[in-house]
Amino acid sequence: MKLYESLAAEVEGQVARGVLLEGERLPSVRQASQRRKLSISTVLRAYSLLESRGVIESRPQSGFFVRARPRVSPRAAEPAPALTLSSEVDVSRLVLSTLRTIRTQGAAPLGSPYPDPAAFPAARISRYANAIARSRPVSVLDDLPPGNPQLIRQIARRYMEHGVAVDPAEIIVTVGATEAINLCLQAVARPGDTIAVESPTFYAMLHAIERMGMRALEVPTNRRTGIDVDALRTILASQRVAAVMVMPNFQNPLGFLMPDGRKRELVALLAEHGIPAIENCVYDELYYGDSHPCPLKTWDTRGLVLHCASFSKSLTSNYRIGWALAGRYAAQVEKLKFLNTLSTPSLPQLAIADYLQHDGFDRHLRQVRKGYAQRARMMAAAVLRFFPAGTRVSEPQGGYVLWVELAGGVDAMRLYARALEHGITVGPGHMFSARGSWTHCIRLNYSYPWTQATEDALRTLGRLVAELA
Repeated sequence: MKLYESLAAEVEGQVARGVLLEGERLPSVRQASQRRKLSISTVLRAYSLLESRGVIESRPQSGFFVRARPRVSPRAAEPAPALTLSSEVDVSRLVLSTLRTIRTQGAAPLGSPYPDPAAFPAARISRYANAIARSRPVSVLDDLPPGNPQLIRQIARRYMEHGVAVDPAEIIVTVGATEAINLCLQAVARPGDTIAVESPTFYAMLHAIERMGMRALEVPTNRRTGIDVDALRTILASQRVAAVMVMPNFQNPLGFLMPDGRKRELVALLAEHGIPAIENCVYDELYYGDSHPCPLKTWDTRGLVLHCASFSKSLTSNYRIGWALAGRYAAQVEKLKFLNTLSTPSLPQLAIADYLQHDGFDRHLRQVRKGYAQRARMMAAAVLRFFPAGTRVSEPQGGYVLWVELAGGVDAMRLYARALEHGITVGPGHMFSARGSWTHCIRLNYSYPWTQATEDALRTLGRLVAELA
Protein backbone atom coordinates (compact mmCIF):
# COMPACT_ATOMS: atom_id res chain seq x y z
CA MET A 1 0.00 0.00 0.00
CA LYS A 2 1.35 3.40 -0.96
CA LEU A 3 1.71 6.17 1.60
CA TYR A 4 -1.29 8.18 0.41
CA GLU A 5 -3.44 5.02 0.32
CA SER A 6 -2.38 4.15 3.86
CA LEU A 7 -3.32 7.62 5.10
CA ALA A 8 -6.66 7.48 3.29
CA ALA A 9 -7.45 4.06 4.79
CA GLU A 10 -6.63 5.31 8.28
CA VAL A 11 -8.88 8.38 7.97
CA GLU A 12 -11.69 6.29 6.47
CA GLY A 13 -11.42 3.88 9.39
CA GLN A 14 -11.68 6.74 11.89
CA VAL A 15 -14.84 7.94 10.17
CA ALA A 16 -16.33 4.43 10.18
CA ARG A 17 -15.60 4.00 13.89
CA GLY A 18 -17.06 7.39 14.81
CA VAL A 19 -13.75 8.99 15.82
CA LEU A 20 -14.36 11.58 13.12
CA LEU A 21 -18.01 12.67 12.91
CA GLU A 22 -19.85 13.98 9.89
CA GLY A 23 -19.42 17.72 9.45
CA GLU A 24 -16.18 17.64 11.43
CA ARG A 25 -13.13 19.38 9.97
CA LEU A 26 -10.05 17.32 9.15
CA PRO A 27 -6.55 18.62 9.93
CA SER A 28 -5.38 20.97 7.20
CA VAL A 29 -3.06 19.61 4.51
CA ARG A 30 -0.14 21.45 6.09
CA GLN A 31 -0.97 20.20 9.61
CA ALA A 32 -1.32 16.60 8.42
CA SER A 33 1.95 16.90 6.53
CA GLN A 34 3.84 18.15 9.58
CA ARG A 35 2.31 15.74 12.10
CA ARG A 36 2.73 12.62 9.98
CA LYS A 37 6.00 13.64 8.35
CA LEU A 38 4.53 13.24 4.87
CA SER A 39 4.88 15.47 1.87
CA ILE A 40 2.07 17.89 1.08
CA SER A 41 1.48 16.14 -2.24
CA THR A 42 1.00 12.79 -0.42
CA VAL A 43 -1.61 14.30 1.89
CA LEU A 44 -3.39 15.96 -1.02
CA ARG A 45 -3.55 12.65 -2.91
CA ALA A 46 -4.98 10.92 0.19
CA TYR A 47 -7.64 13.61 0.67
CA SER A 48 -8.50 13.52 -3.04
CA LEU A 49 -8.93 9.75 -2.84
CA LEU A 50 -11.24 10.09 0.15
CA GLU A 51 -13.21 12.78 -1.65
CA SER A 52 -13.67 10.53 -4.67
CA ARG A 53 -15.01 7.81 -2.37
CA GLY A 54 -17.53 10.21 -0.86
CA VAL A 55 -15.97 10.06 2.61
CA ILE A 56 -14.98 13.72 2.82
CA GLU A 57 -15.68 16.91 0.93
CA SER A 58 -13.69 20.08 0.32
CA ARG A 59 -15.11 23.50 1.08
CA PRO A 60 -13.51 26.56 -0.54
CA GLN A 61 -11.44 28.65 1.87
CA SER A 62 -12.36 26.27 4.71
CA GLY A 63 -10.65 22.93 4.19
CA PHE A 64 -11.78 19.31 4.17
CA PHE A 65 -14.76 17.99 6.17
CA VAL A 66 -16.32 14.60 6.83
CA ARG A 67 -19.20 14.22 4.42
CA ALA A 68 -22.73 13.60 5.67
CA ARG A 69 -23.82 10.05 4.97
CA PRO A 70 -27.28 9.11 3.69
CA ARG A 71 -29.77 8.53 6.48
CA VAL A 72 -31.11 5.02 6.93
CA SER A 73 -34.60 4.58 8.30
CA PRO A 74 -34.55 2.74 11.64
CA ARG A 75 -37.18 0.35 10.32
CA ALA A 76 -34.89 -0.65 7.48
CA ALA A 77 -31.85 -1.14 9.69
CA GLU A 78 -30.27 -4.57 10.02
CA PRO A 79 -30.56 -6.39 13.37
CA ALA A 80 -27.60 -6.28 15.73
CA PRO A 81 -24.95 -8.71 14.41
CA ALA A 82 -23.99 -9.85 17.91
CA LEU A 83 -27.23 -11.85 18.23
CA THR A 84 -27.28 -15.57 17.50
CA LEU A 85 -30.43 -17.65 17.52
CA SER A 86 -29.47 -20.72 19.47
CA SER A 87 -30.74 -22.70 22.41
CA GLU A 88 -27.70 -21.59 24.43
CA VAL A 89 -28.17 -17.87 25.00
CA ASP A 90 -25.56 -15.76 26.79
CA VAL A 91 -27.82 -13.62 28.97
CA SER A 92 -25.25 -10.85 29.50
CA ARG A 93 -24.52 -10.53 25.77
CA LEU A 94 -28.22 -10.57 24.93
CA VAL A 95 -28.99 -7.76 27.40
CA LEU A 96 -26.09 -5.68 26.07
CA SER A 97 -27.18 -6.33 22.47
CA THR A 98 -30.72 -5.19 23.28
CA LEU A 99 -29.52 -1.97 24.93
CA ARG A 100 -27.17 -1.16 22.05
CA THR A 101 -29.96 -1.71 19.55
CA ILE A 102 -32.22 0.74 21.36
CA ARG A 103 -29.43 3.33 21.43
CA THR A 104 -28.02 3.02 17.92
CA GLN A 105 -30.99 2.09 15.77
CA GLY A 106 -33.63 4.36 17.23
CA ALA A 107 -35.94 1.39 17.70
CA ALA A 108 -39.21 1.48 19.63
CA PRO A 109 -37.94 0.99 23.22
CA LEU A 110 -40.43 -1.68 24.30
CA GLY A 111 -37.46 -3.84 25.30
CA SER A 112 -35.76 -1.20 27.42
CA PRO A 113 -35.24 -2.03 31.11
CA TYR A 114 -35.11 1.68 31.98
CA PRO A 115 -37.96 4.14 32.61
CA ASP A 116 -38.58 7.09 30.34
CA PRO A 117 -36.04 9.72 31.54
CA ALA A 118 -38.39 12.52 30.48
CA ALA A 119 -40.52 11.74 33.55
CA PHE A 120 -37.68 12.63 35.92
CA PRO A 121 -37.05 16.11 37.42
CA ALA A 122 -33.51 16.07 36.02
CA ALA A 123 -33.31 19.85 35.54
CA ARG A 124 -34.20 20.56 39.18
CA ILE A 125 -31.67 18.09 40.53
CA SER A 126 -29.01 19.51 38.19
CA ARG A 127 -29.69 22.98 39.59
CA TYR A 128 -29.08 21.67 43.10
CA ALA A 129 -25.85 20.04 41.92
CA ASN A 130 -24.66 23.23 40.22
CA ALA A 131 -25.44 25.32 43.29
CA ILE A 132 -23.48 22.92 45.50
CA ALA A 133 -20.52 22.92 43.11
CA ARG A 134 -20.42 26.74 43.17
CA SER A 135 -20.92 27.23 46.89
CA ARG A 136 -18.84 24.60 48.66
CA PRO A 137 -15.78 22.50 47.96
CA VAL A 138 -16.33 18.73 47.98
CA SER A 139 -13.49 16.62 49.34
CA VAL A 140 -12.76 13.00 48.44
CA LEU A 141 -13.02 12.33 52.17
CA ASP A 142 -16.72 13.23 51.92
CA ASP A 143 -17.19 10.28 49.56
CA LEU A 144 -15.95 7.54 51.86
CA PRO A 145 -18.33 4.74 52.93
CA PRO A 146 -20.92 4.52 54.25
CA GLY A 147 -21.86 7.70 52.32
CA ASN A 148 -22.90 11.30 52.76
CA PRO A 149 -24.59 11.81 56.17
CA GLN A 150 -27.13 14.26 54.76
CA LEU A 151 -28.35 11.75 52.15
CA ILE A 152 -28.34 8.88 54.64
CA ARG A 153 -30.56 10.94 56.95
CA GLN A 154 -33.01 11.65 54.12
CA ILE A 155 -33.15 7.96 53.17
CA ALA A 156 -33.81 6.98 56.80
CA ARG A 157 -36.55 9.62 57.03
CA ARG A 158 -38.16 8.19 53.91
CA TYR A 159 -38.40 4.76 55.53
CA MET A 160 -39.74 6.32 58.72
CA GLU A 161 -42.51 8.05 56.76
CA HIS A 162 -43.50 4.66 55.35
CA GLY A 163 -43.60 3.08 58.80
CA VAL A 164 -40.35 1.12 58.53
CA ALA A 165 -37.87 1.79 61.33
CA VAL A 166 -34.28 1.59 60.10
CA ASP A 167 -30.98 2.37 61.75
CA PRO A 168 -29.17 5.07 59.72
CA ALA A 169 -25.88 3.43 60.72
CA GLU A 170 -26.95 0.41 58.65
CA ILE A 171 -27.32 2.39 55.39
CA ILE A 172 -24.45 2.15 52.88
CA VAL A 173 -24.67 4.37 49.78
CA THR A 174 -23.73 2.64 46.52
CA VAL A 175 -23.47 3.31 42.80
CA GLY A 176 -27.02 2.24 42.03
CA ALA A 177 -28.86 -0.84 43.27
CA THR A 178 -26.75 -3.08 41.04
CA GLU A 179 -23.65 -2.38 43.11
CA ALA A 180 -25.66 -2.86 46.30
CA ILE A 181 -26.81 -6.29 45.10
CA ASN A 182 -23.31 -7.33 44.10
CA LEU A 183 -21.78 -6.19 47.39
CA CYS A 184 -24.45 -7.94 49.44
CA LEU A 185 -24.06 -11.17 47.50
CA GLN A 186 -20.29 -11.01 47.88
CA ALA A 187 -20.74 -10.52 51.64
CA VAL A 188 -22.90 -13.61 52.21
CA ALA A 189 -21.71 -16.20 49.66
CA ARG A 190 -18.61 -17.59 47.99
CA PRO A 191 -17.77 -18.94 44.50
CA GLY A 192 -19.42 -22.30 43.99
CA ASP A 193 -22.34 -21.55 46.33
CA THR A 194 -25.97 -22.04 45.33
CA ILE A 195 -28.26 -19.01 45.32
CA ALA A 196 -32.03 -19.49 45.17
CA VAL A 197 -33.89 -17.06 42.88
CA GLU A 198 -37.39 -16.53 41.54
CA SER A 199 -38.32 -17.93 38.13
CA PRO A 200 -38.47 -15.83 36.05
CA THR A 201 -36.04 -13.48 37.76
CA PHE A 202 -34.53 -10.09 36.98
CA TYR A 203 -31.38 -10.64 34.95
CA ALA A 204 -29.27 -8.28 37.11
CA MET A 205 -29.56 -10.95 39.82
CA LEU A 206 -28.36 -13.61 37.38
CA HIS A 207 -25.47 -11.37 36.30
CA ALA A 208 -24.29 -11.00 39.89
CA ILE A 209 -24.47 -14.76 40.48
CA GLU A 210 -22.65 -15.53 37.23
CA ARG A 211 -19.95 -12.91 37.80
CA MET A 212 -19.06 -14.38 41.19
CA GLY A 213 -18.89 -17.97 40.02
CA MET A 214 -22.03 -19.08 41.86
CA ARG A 215 -24.98 -21.21 40.75
CA ALA A 216 -28.56 -19.99 40.38
CA LEU A 217 -31.28 -22.34 41.60
CA GLU A 218 -34.64 -21.28 40.15
CA VAL A 219 -37.66 -21.64 42.43
CA PRO A 220 -41.23 -21.76 41.03
CA THR A 221 -42.84 -18.33 41.27
CA ASN A 222 -46.52 -17.41 41.07
CA ARG A 223 -47.23 -14.48 38.78
CA ARG A 224 -49.54 -12.94 41.39
CA THR A 225 -48.08 -13.89 44.78
CA GLY A 226 -44.36 -14.37 44.21
CA ILE A 227 -41.87 -17.08 45.09
CA ASP A 228 -43.38 -20.42 46.18
CA VAL A 229 -42.41 -20.59 49.85
CA ASP A 230 -43.47 -24.25 50.15
CA ALA A 231 -41.30 -25.22 47.17
CA LEU A 232 -38.39 -23.30 48.72
CA ARG A 233 -38.99 -25.11 52.04
CA THR A 234 -38.69 -28.46 50.26
CA ILE A 235 -35.47 -27.36 48.56
CA LEU A 236 -33.90 -26.20 51.83
CA ALA A 237 -34.67 -29.56 53.43
CA SER A 238 -32.55 -31.40 50.89
CA GLN A 239 -29.70 -29.13 49.84
CA ARG A 240 -27.53 -26.25 50.99
CA VAL A 241 -28.47 -22.78 49.79
CA ALA A 242 -26.16 -19.88 50.67
CA ALA A 243 -28.69 -17.09 50.07
CA VAL A 244 -32.04 -16.24 48.51
CA MET A 245 -32.43 -13.31 46.09
CA VAL A 246 -35.93 -11.94 45.54
CA MET A 247 -37.94 -8.90 44.41
CA PRO A 248 -41.02 -9.03 46.66
CA ASN A 249 -42.52 -5.75 45.43
CA PHE A 250 -43.38 -5.26 41.74
CA GLN A 251 -40.93 -7.87 40.57
CA ASN A 252 -39.24 -7.44 37.22
CA PRO A 253 -40.57 -8.96 34.96
CA LEU A 254 -43.87 -10.19 36.50
CA GLY A 255 -44.87 -7.01 38.36
CA PHE A 256 -46.54 -8.81 41.30
CA LEU A 257 -46.82 -7.51 44.85
CA MET A 258 -46.07 -10.35 47.26
CA PRO A 259 -48.76 -10.47 50.00
CA ASP A 260 -47.56 -9.49 53.46
CA GLY A 261 -48.46 -12.92 54.84
CA ARG A 262 -46.16 -14.57 52.32
CA LYS A 263 -43.39 -12.12 53.12
CA ARG A 264 -43.60 -12.93 56.81
CA GLU A 265 -43.61 -16.66 56.00
CA LEU A 266 -40.52 -16.29 53.79
CA VAL A 267 -38.59 -14.28 56.39
CA ALA A 268 -39.48 -16.82 59.10
CA LEU A 269 -38.42 -19.77 56.92
CA LEU A 270 -35.03 -18.22 56.15
CA ALA A 271 -34.51 -17.25 59.79
CA GLU A 272 -35.19 -20.87 60.77
CA HIS A 273 -32.36 -22.01 58.50
CA GLY A 274 -30.10 -18.99 59.14
CA ILE A 275 -30.08 -18.10 55.43
CA PRO A 276 -29.72 -14.45 54.35
CA ALA A 277 -32.18 -12.87 51.92
CA ILE A 278 -31.10 -10.21 49.43
CA GLU A 279 -34.18 -8.22 48.41
CA ASN A 280 -34.17 -5.87 45.44
CA CYS A 281 -36.67 -3.08 46.10
CA VAL A 282 -35.89 -0.58 43.33
CA TYR A 283 -39.55 -0.30 42.30
CA ASP A 284 -41.08 0.16 45.77
CA GLU A 285 -41.95 3.84 45.18
CA LEU A 286 -43.81 3.00 41.94
CA TYR A 287 -46.88 1.37 43.51
CA TYR A 288 -50.37 1.74 42.02
CA GLY A 289 -52.30 1.09 45.22
CA ASP A 290 -53.12 3.36 48.12
CA SER A 291 -50.09 2.69 50.31
CA HIS A 292 -46.39 2.04 50.11
CA PRO A 293 -45.58 -1.70 50.17
CA CYS A 294 -43.70 -3.28 53.06
CA PRO A 295 -40.28 -4.76 52.29
CA LEU A 296 -39.07 -8.04 53.79
CA LYS A 297 -36.93 -5.86 56.05
CA THR A 298 -40.09 -5.00 58.01
CA TRP A 299 -40.16 -8.50 59.57
CA ASP A 300 -36.41 -9.00 59.90
CA THR A 301 -35.49 -9.40 63.58
CA ARG A 302 -32.18 -11.21 63.09
CA GLY A 303 -30.43 -8.95 60.56
CA LEU A 304 -30.62 -11.60 57.82
CA VAL A 305 -32.36 -9.42 55.23
CA LEU A 306 -30.05 -7.34 53.04
CA HIS A 307 -32.30 -4.69 51.51
CA CYS A 308 -31.18 -2.98 48.27
CA ALA A 309 -32.79 0.03 46.59
CA SER A 310 -31.99 3.13 44.53
CA PHE A 311 -33.33 6.39 43.10
CA SER A 312 -32.62 5.28 39.52
CA LYS A 313 -36.17 4.08 38.81
CA SER A 314 -38.09 6.73 40.74
CA LEU A 315 -36.15 10.00 40.69
CA THR A 316 -33.13 10.10 38.38
CA SER A 317 -31.03 7.58 36.50
CA ASN A 318 -28.35 10.15 35.66
CA TYR A 319 -26.54 9.91 38.99
CA ARG A 320 -27.04 6.21 39.83
CA ILE A 321 -27.38 6.55 43.57
CA GLY A 322 -28.46 3.44 45.48
CA TRP A 323 -28.05 1.98 48.94
CA ALA A 324 -28.02 -1.18 50.98
CA LEU A 325 -29.49 -1.89 54.40
CA ALA A 326 -27.32 -4.89 55.10
CA GLY A 327 -28.37 -5.95 58.59
CA ARG A 328 -25.77 -8.03 60.45
CA TYR A 329 -23.60 -7.88 57.31
CA ALA A 330 -23.39 -4.05 57.23
CA ALA A 331 -19.74 -3.87 58.32
CA GLN A 332 -18.71 -6.43 55.70
CA VAL A 333 -20.67 -4.68 52.93
CA GLU A 334 -19.13 -1.33 53.91
CA LYS A 335 -15.65 -2.85 53.75
CA LEU A 336 -16.38 -4.44 50.35
CA LYS A 337 -17.69 -1.11 49.07
CA PHE A 338 -14.40 0.52 50.02
CA LEU A 339 -12.33 -2.30 48.46
CA ASN A 340 -14.38 -2.52 45.26
CA THR A 341 -15.08 1.10 44.27
CA LEU A 342 -13.65 3.15 47.15
CA SER A 343 -16.59 5.55 47.30
CA THR A 344 -19.72 6.98 45.70
CA PRO A 345 -19.27 10.55 44.36
CA SER A 346 -20.44 13.21 46.81
CA LEU A 347 -21.98 15.76 44.46
CA PRO A 348 -24.83 13.49 43.27
CA GLN A 349 -25.49 12.42 46.86
CA LEU A 350 -25.72 16.03 48.05
CA ALA A 351 -27.88 17.10 45.10
CA ILE A 352 -30.41 14.31 45.71
CA ALA A 353 -30.37 15.01 49.45
CA ASP A 354 -31.19 18.67 48.81
CA TYR A 355 -33.98 17.71 46.42
CA LEU A 356 -35.50 15.28 48.94
CA GLN A 357 -35.36 17.93 51.67
CA HIS A 358 -36.62 20.94 49.74
CA ASP A 359 -38.54 19.78 46.66
CA GLY A 360 -41.68 17.83 45.78
CA PHE A 361 -40.60 14.19 45.59
CA ASP A 362 -44.06 12.89 46.58
CA ARG A 363 -45.80 15.17 44.08
CA HIS A 364 -43.47 13.90 41.35
CA LEU A 365 -44.14 10.27 42.36
CA ARG A 366 -47.93 10.72 42.32
CA GLN A 367 -47.76 11.91 38.71
CA VAL A 368 -45.47 9.08 37.66
CA ARG A 369 -47.59 6.40 39.36
CA LYS A 370 -50.78 7.69 37.78
CA GLY A 371 -49.21 7.64 34.31
CA TYR A 372 -47.71 4.17 34.72
CA ALA A 373 -50.95 2.65 36.03
CA GLN A 374 -52.88 4.05 33.07
CA ARG A 375 -50.32 2.84 30.52
CA ALA A 376 -50.19 -0.60 32.13
CA ARG A 377 -53.91 -1.01 31.40
CA MET A 378 -53.54 0.37 27.87
CA MET A 379 -50.63 -1.89 26.95
CA ALA A 380 -52.26 -5.01 28.38
CA ALA A 381 -55.45 -4.24 26.43
CA ALA A 382 -53.50 -3.59 23.22
CA VAL A 383 -51.53 -6.84 23.53
CA LEU A 384 -54.68 -8.89 24.06
CA ARG A 385 -56.30 -7.09 21.13
CA PHE A 386 -53.47 -7.41 18.60
CA PHE A 387 -51.79 -10.70 19.61
CA PRO A 388 -53.20 -14.14 18.74
CA ALA A 389 -55.80 -15.82 20.94
CA GLY A 390 -54.22 -17.65 23.86
CA THR A 391 -51.80 -14.83 24.70
CA ARG A 392 -51.53 -14.19 28.46
CA VAL A 393 -50.36 -11.00 30.18
CA SER A 394 -49.27 -10.22 33.74
CA GLU A 395 -51.19 -7.91 36.07
CA PRO A 396 -48.52 -5.51 37.35
CA GLN A 397 -49.30 -3.81 40.65
CA GLY A 398 -46.45 -1.33 40.23
CA GLY A 399 -43.32 -0.62 38.19
CA TYR A 400 -43.47 -0.21 34.42
CA VAL A 401 -43.06 -3.61 32.71
CA LEU A 402 -45.57 -6.11 31.31
CA TRP A 403 -44.85 -9.85 31.01
CA VAL A 404 -46.38 -11.52 27.96
CA GLU A 405 -46.70 -15.29 27.44
CA LEU A 406 -46.88 -15.89 23.69
CA ALA A 407 -49.43 -18.27 22.25
CA GLY A 408 -48.53 -21.05 19.84
CA GLY A 409 -45.14 -21.90 21.30
CA VAL A 410 -43.47 -18.93 19.58
CA ASP A 411 -39.75 -18.65 20.37
CA ALA A 412 -39.08 -15.20 21.83
CA MET A 413 -35.61 -14.99 20.26
CA ARG A 414 -37.07 -15.39 16.79
CA LEU A 415 -39.64 -12.74 17.55
CA TYR A 416 -36.81 -10.53 18.90
CA ALA A 417 -34.90 -10.82 15.61
CA ARG A 418 -37.98 -10.27 13.43
CA ALA A 419 -39.06 -7.29 15.54
CA LEU A 420 -35.65 -5.63 15.09
CA GLU A 421 -36.18 -5.71 11.32
CA HIS A 422 -39.20 -3.48 11.94
CA GLY A 423 -37.43 -1.14 14.35
CA ILE A 424 -39.00 -2.64 17.48
CA THR A 425 -37.23 -4.03 20.54
CA VAL A 426 -38.60 -6.47 23.10
CA GLY A 427 -37.10 -8.18 26.14
CA PRO A 428 -36.96 -11.90 25.24
CA GLY A 429 -37.76 -14.28 28.08
CA HIS A 430 -34.37 -15.97 27.66
CA MET A 431 -32.86 -13.09 29.67
CA PHE A 432 -34.80 -14.01 32.80
CA SER A 433 -33.59 -17.56 33.36
CA ALA A 434 -30.22 -19.28 33.72
CA ARG A 435 -31.56 -22.62 32.51
CA GLY A 436 -33.32 -21.64 29.29
CA SER A 437 -36.83 -21.29 30.67
CA TRP A 438 -39.42 -18.76 29.52
CA THR A 439 -38.39 -18.98 25.88
CA HIS A 440 -42.03 -18.29 24.87
CA CYS A 441 -42.29 -15.00 26.80
CA ILE A 442 -41.33 -11.36 26.31
CA ARG A 443 -41.16 -8.32 28.57
CA LEU A 444 -42.50 -4.95 27.39
CA ASN A 445 -41.80 -1.46 28.80
CA TYR A 446 -44.77 0.91 29.10
CA SER A 447 -43.08 3.85 30.88
CA TYR A 448 -42.91 5.97 27.72
CA PRO A 449 -45.86 8.17 26.63
CA TRP A 450 -48.54 6.28 24.72
CA THR A 451 -48.44 7.33 21.06
CA GLN A 452 -49.70 6.07 17.73
CA ALA A 453 -46.20 4.71 17.13
CA THR A 454 -46.52 2.61 20.31
CA GLU A 455 -49.84 1.17 19.16
CA ASP A 456 -48.46 0.52 15.67
CA ALA A 457 -45.46 -1.31 17.17
CA LEU A 458 -47.74 -3.57 19.22
CA ARG A 459 -49.93 -4.25 16.19
CA THR A 460 -46.80 -5.23 14.22
CA LEU A 461 -45.60 -7.49 17.06
CA GLY A 462 -48.97 -9.23 17.13
CA ARG A 463 -48.76 -9.88 13.39
CA LEU A 464 -45.22 -11.26 13.73
CA VAL A 465 -46.29 -13.58 16.56
CA ALA A 466 -49.12 -14.90 14.38
CA GLU A 467 -46.71 -15.50 11.49
CA LEU A 468 -44.20 -17.31 13.71
CA ALA A 469 -46.90 -19.43 15.30
